[in-house]
Amino acid sequence: MPRLTVNDHAVEFDMDPMTPLLWGLRDAANLTGTKYGCGVGDCGACMVLIDGEALRSCLVSLAECEGRSVTTIEGLSRDRSHPVQQAMVAEQAIQCGFCTPGIVIAAAALLARNANPSEAEIKAAIPNLCRCGVYPRLLRTVQRAGRIMRREETLRAAPEPGIDIEDAARTVPALDATP
Repeated sequence: MPRLTVNDHAVEFDMDPMTPLLWGLRDAANLTGTKYGCGVGDCGACMVLIDGEALRSCLVSLAECEGRSVTTIEGLSRDRSHPVQQAMVAEQAIQCGFCTPGIVIAAAALLARNANPSEAEIKAAIPNLCRCGVYPRLLRTVQRAGRIMRREETLRAAPEPGIDIEDAARTVPALDATP
């Protein structure tokens, strides 16, 4: 049974060691932020950090992760305060959201290595496919997140996790009600 650290917690997977990490995370650990996109490593929707390196979890087996540290989108920042998450909201670089977790992970890995990447470095480090086409905003997002990491800019764009029940369900008058 493969043992690894997932989001700073020791985990032992009671699964075939050759199972892709993606399925261990989604099916056994219930960490569904890591998305299944193509299953062959082309889209990047399943990107996670493995020992700080952005890797496609559909291409890495649980056995290959034995003893390693894995960070998913859920473990990157529980309160959405990571500079990439903040910049994604501020730059409106989220459309449908399916590719967003993988993109955030890839950008976070890049900025951990280099908080001031060039446009070419950003394009090379974030190979993720986005069918909505957020690419121009994505460049601005990573540049802005870099400024935040370098403490050249302060930003608090993303809302706190969770929503107050009063804000979630508003009373709406019945359609057949007479005024």
